[in-house]
Amino acid sequence: MEQAPFHQLPDDPRAPARAFYVRAEDGVRLRLAFWQTDRIACRGSVLLFPGRTEYVEKYAPIASLLVEHGYDVLAVDWRGQGLSDRLQRDPRPGHIGEFSDYQQDVIETVVAAGELDLPRPWHLLAHSMGGCIGLAALEAGLPVRTAVFSAPMWGINLRRMQHGVALGIAYLAGRVGRGGFAAPGSGGGDTTYVLDESFSANLLTQDPDEWARMVREAAHWPDLTIGGASFDWVGKALNECVRLSRIPSPPQPMLVSLGSEEKVVSPGAIRDRAARWPGGHLLEVAGARHEVMMETPDLRARFFDAMLARFEED
Repeated sequence: MEQAPFHQLPDDPRAPARAFYVRAEDGVRLRLAFWQTDRIACRGSVLLFPGRTEYVEKYAPIASLLVEHGYDVLAVDWRGQGLSDRLQRDPRPGHIGEFSDYQQDVIETVVAAGELDLPRPWHLLAHSMGGCIGLAALEAGLPVRTAVFSAPMWGINLRRMQHGVALGIAYLAGRVGRGGFAAPGSGGGDTTYVLDESFSANLLTQDPDEWARMVREAAHWPDLTIGGASFDWVGKALNECVRLSRIPSPPQPMLVSLGSEEKVVSPGAIRDRAARWPGGHLLEVAGARHEVMMETPDLRARFFDAMLARFEED
């Protein structure tokens, strides 16, 4: 493991994560971040799978809370974002060759967890795109006892655009050599979503302090951010959501949260999967937008308490 940078805002009192680089089988360099408990009191470990556009620093507050409650935490910058290798010459669009490529990142995360001797049991905590990657990883045998999802991308909210139309546009863009270009309306332009959008119109959180933190991070560390999703990413993501909708639910006990104000991923896909998951529980959070872990303190607490209860079940 090669040491990697980990950023903190000047007024952040939390202990920083230990960050390092690993290299996937196909040569892509990935950054991971590790928050460690006092191992004597450790209750297990959490593999944290962030969403699209995100980076490990964004999850420092939730990682610190987990450490306080006795859990080691290991998070990953997915390929193409954060300080992991970007996948094309233009680093701004969120891009992927094949959606299954993310499973190489999962493998390296699990390998690193073993090398770090992360205490067991292991648990999965996954948000948005990380929830899509996480469900596929569970299908492939991810060695975790339980799984907790925050607004997982098991379907994408296309608003007024039909699924087939979006797929067709992504396909045609690829055919004319524009598959790596950012798709209009995919979140963020040449900068990133939180710098392009106003607080009053944002789809992520209604907490002004959390929104301000995201804006400060994006402004301080622009090298961590990305813009809109590429046409290729959109097409591959839509196809992966369809594929996952057809698989049986994994055996692990599961908790999934869904905010009443969700407008990024598909609420219908989340409810459908929750209804088909033996041992699964759907936590509907009234008033929450897409990022319940960055929501107002009362809504964050509802999710965090339910997550701990899921982890601690026998």
